[in-house]
Amino acid sequence: MWTFLIIVALVVAAVAVWRKRVPLMAKLLGQSESRIDRQLNRRR
Repeated sequence: MWTFLIIVALVVAAVAVWRKRVPLMAKLLGQSESRIDRQLNRRR
């Protein structure tokens, strides 16, 4: 039972971090959100 709850919590946390990745990376790297967004969304 606890294993299931831990897995669900990890999945929820991963989704939250993925959706907030641009502001989080901007804070960590000290750069503007628009610059991070351009880097993440450019064509490879």
